[in-house]
Amino acid sequence: MGSATTTEVLIVGAGFSGMYMLHKLRQAGISGQVVEAGNGVGGTWFWNRYPGARVDIQSLEYSFGFDEELEQEWRWSERYAPQPELLAYADHIADRFDLRRDIRLNTRVAAATWDEAAQRWHIATDTGDGIDCRYFILATGCLSIPTEVSFPGIDDFGGVIYRTSRWPHEGVDFTGQRVGIIGTGSSAIQSIPVIAAQAAQLTVFQRTPNYTVPAHNGPIPPADLEAWQRDPRGYRAASRDTPTGFQNEARPDVLATESSPEDIRAELDRRWAWGGFRLLGAFGDTAIDPAANRIIQDFIAEKIREQVADPKVADLLTPKQHYFGTKRPCVDTGYFATFNRDNVELVDLNAAPIVTFNAGGIATTARQHDFDAVVLATGFDAMTGAIDRIDIRGVGGRHIHEYWAEGPRTYLGLMVAGFPNMFTITGPGSPSVLTNMINAIEQHVEWIADCLSWLADRQMASIEATPEAEAAWCRHVAEAVTPTLMPTANSWYMGVNVPGKPRMFMPYVGGLNTYTDICNQVAAKGYEGFIIRAGDTVLNDSREFSSHPPMPDIPEKLLPIIVERLTAAGFMPA
Repeated sequence: MGSATTTEVLIVGAGFSGMYMLHKLRQAGISGQVVEAGNGVGGTWFWNRYPGARVDIQSLEYSFGFDEELEQEWRWSERYAPQPELLAYADHIADRFDLRRDIRLNTRVAAATWDEAAQRWHIATDTGDGIDCRYFILATGCLSIPTEVSFPGIDDFGGVIYRTSRWPHEGVDFTGQRVGIIGTGSSAIQSIPVIAAQAAQLTVFQRTPNYTVPAHNGPIPPADLEAWQRDPRGYRAASRDTPTGFQNEARPDVLATESSPEDIRAELDRRWAWGGFRLLGAFGDTAIDPAANRIIQDFIAEKIREQVADPKVADLLTPKQHYFGTKRPCVDTGYFATFNRDNVELVDLNAAPIVTFNAGGIATTARQHDFDAVVLATGFDAMTGAIDRIDIRGVGGRHIHEYWAEGPRTYLGLMVAGFPNMFTITGPGSPSVLTNMINAIEQHVEWIADCLSWLADRQMASIEATPEAEAAWCRHVAEAVTPTLMPTANSWYMGVNVPGKPRMFMPYVGGLNTYTDICNQVAAKGYEGFIIRAGDTVLNDSREFSSHPPMPDIPEKLLPIIVERLTAAGFMPA
């Protein structure tokens, strides 16, 4: 039998969000503890150590802005920081703010049960210890639980199986080996060039090609560094005041379908040469109008043909099944050029599916492939995976997995009706994975910390999202994405990569800046849409949610497309 402890707040996860949440609680004078399944801090960057792993947002913006001294003392070596540097940054934060004394490592939360009478959560861990807390905060990460993909005969394979999501901490040397890799998502696209440079032979098994853009990685350009150093506060504010949480030269009022071919080409070439996600901000109609999106698709297809010598391989690497931007684009270093190497082979799983693993390797319908090692780069159970795996029971013993049987429902992506005092950081229904995660984390953590301080000042014991406000928010989230092309893709945004997972677009596409304004309005109205109580005393029982953003100015050319989609989905009368 384990021990039992009491704390005001329990935070699950010691990644960037969990550590910042702990720091903000301390600043507010609120006691908190963190439990972390791993044996170190860093979250995503602790677990994901596969070859070539690095961030896809520029390092200057993918870093905390809550402490000016932290900003000044840390220097990034590259535009897109590699995993070891990001993990070192996480360790630096833990040490600099003395966070480790309140972080319990090697501990996984197994169950959490709401006690209605006491208005507290009772937590059970896999170590047998119990934790009693008033507030339960899930900082579990959006991409922290890998999909449990398996294949027939996999246990018969005589070589070694590696998963990009659980890479050996000591690293892997593939020198002289025959290696197969299954998947062409972000982790595969980052690792394939590195593995190919080591292995005697690399075979890439691809089902669906992905859009990927060049990082053009290297030292941070002096002009960018000087601009940041001149006014880091202004730089941070400008990043947060964007839909994506990073500066991207977005031009929402410039339409590709109304631009000349010469202007389109010049703009796309300029952004491709700059690298990263700049291509996403080129025109305001590519996320809505298929004709505009096709312009970007054709441009990228041409870039692939320029880099890949074999036309047949170039064609296989060219995405055709989804619109550009409807899955998170990858940011790569030398990915397409890797397929010009003599030791790299691309296998199209649509033409030759995998039949079985065997002692020697992998048999497809076409032939046998023999390997010394196979890498599974098969993705994550995104946004809800870590939450679903905890036995969470709210009011009346209702299980969250049961409540989310038809897809995750939240209010603001922060709370779930029927689960009082439980908060999610960058959860479903928030911008999260559509943005710079660091800025999304800071916004969430600061809002939650302010909320808990507000409750403490009024001696309130619990806060709970109302079903009415939750339903209104879910409708708004669905309404916001419906005019776009996003729901047309079989993406992990939709949960499509996990068998049996409900199909539902999980993040909020309205933008981080708009979302921040909505959250601030909700708080300013005394936490509109929440029930706030202490025992029999109810301070607030606001059922309404009236903080929808005003309708944006929409280019006239796009109105018929938007109206048609909203009408078909039932958001507008026919």
